[in-house]
Amino acid sequence: MNTIHDAGCLVAGEWLTSGEHADRMGPYVRKVVSRARTAQPGDITAALAYAQQAAKGVARLAPATRADILERAAAAATAQSDRLAGLLALELGKPLKDGRGEILRVADTLSVAAAEARTIGGEVLPVAGWARGVGNTAITQHAPAGPVLAITPFNAPANLLAHKLAASFAAGNTTIVKPPPQAPAVSTALVDLLLDAGMPVEAVQILHGGGDVGARLCAAPQIAVVSFTGGVTAGHAVAHAAGPKRVMLELGGNAATIVCEDADVAAAARVCARTGFSNSGQSCISVQRVYVQRSRFEEFADALTAEVKTLVVGDPLDKATDVGSMVDDDAAERVVRWTAEAAGQGARVTAGGTREGAVMAPTVVVAPSREARVVREEVFGALVAVLPYDDFDGVVEECNRSTYGLQAGLFTHDVRRIVTAWRDLEVGGLVVNGSSNFRLDHVPFGGVKDSGIGRESPRWMIEDFTVTKTLLLKGLTIWGDK
Repeated sequence: MNTIHDAGCLVAGEWLTSGEHADRMGPYVRKVVSRARTAQPGDITAALAYAQQAAKGVARLAPATRADILERAAAAATAQSDRLAGLLALELGKPLKDGRGEILRVADTLSVAAAEARTIGGEVLPVAGWARGVGNTAITQHAPAGPVLAITPFNAPANLLAHKLAASFAAGNTTIVKPPPQAPAVSTALVDLLLDAGMPVEAVQILHGGGDVGARLCAAPQIAVVSFTGGVTAGHAVAHAAGPKRVMLELGGNAATIVCEDADVAAAARVCARTGFSNSGQSCISVQRVYVQRSRFEEFADALTAEVKTLVVGDPLDKATDVGSMVDDDAAERVVRWTAEAAGQGARVTAGGTREGAVMAPTVVVAPSREARVVREEVFGALVAVLPYDDFDGVVEECNRSTYGLQAGLFTHDVRRIVTAWRDLEVGGLVVNGSSNFRLDHVPFGGVKDSGIGRESPRWMIEDFTVTKTLLLKGLTIWGDK
């Protein structure tokens, strides 16, 4: 039986299901799996007015109340992990292994946001340290910034929504969610889960649609903060539309991992195989470029190829599957085309290079040209390129040629190289003795250059979702006044 999951718009406290809708075709099952009610101009107007009206009421919820709700939601996400992972598999072709991992991260993210809500405070400023401040007191608080717009991507729609919505609510804000058209059902399910956990309906709205919906919301004066995760081109459009308001952008990457001559090559190859092809490589920190010291280069290339050939490719609903489908046929075809281009420029394709529908065979491209698109641009697909390097300073410089700078990996036991890489690599984060594709949800995450602005993780996002308000008490001091 073909079950189609309906995803309504939540506007001004009411679920809207009738009217225009968009169907989502599952990239692996090749049939309609979900149907999203498309937001209309009147819905956007109503949502913005409601957000502005609801902001003060949500801000007055005690931090403990917000935290309790988020903790209940975390428990519910854990209890419902199989159902939510199944939606990810249907809508995106994400294997159950990856989907369950994402929902576990959702639970972690909600729990961390709950803990951060409990610690929101301020400080007493040392105004009496300067003569003009003597006799006065100054106190700060972190106050809710106002309505937040959360625009989320398809590759990790549940966890990235959890980051934005949980941090916004922890900070005391109301949020309008604009999910990706490719994952309306799982996005709606997560909002529903939070409401069931006790989140007031005034705290969240959800509007489905394309870029036109996002653009109108970004430009709206009622929105105080925009948090966007997606591609570079769309990110630039978001920043332009938002104008002079606070904007956080987590964009893209073509992450590099360096394997030094002292590394455990077999272990590094295993890690790169597993983290280069999870979610079919559709991650901004997925392993894309692996630079291997020339003395170990062929050994690593052979080991990586062998590991990749053991990956189970196929039905995302099969518990044994490692690699499911990409988001659609066009995305897979782009990877096929870029692979062929690299081969035409002299690279060796030691695994993959082909597709069946949206399922891209895990692909290894050995020794491509440094100007090949698989090196210079973001593949965002099931492909890993392996390149040799001679000296460490040179490979750091080569990594930095990228217009992106999100995260990098480094396999070595040499502390001098670790410190050098941490200092000199133009990235937001460095993972040592791991690939670029590793993230803890309570650790700051974000990049430099075209990889974006700001940091994700509840603590750092709460800073972006609040404003510092100062109270000056003239003629009243807790300090000495002589």
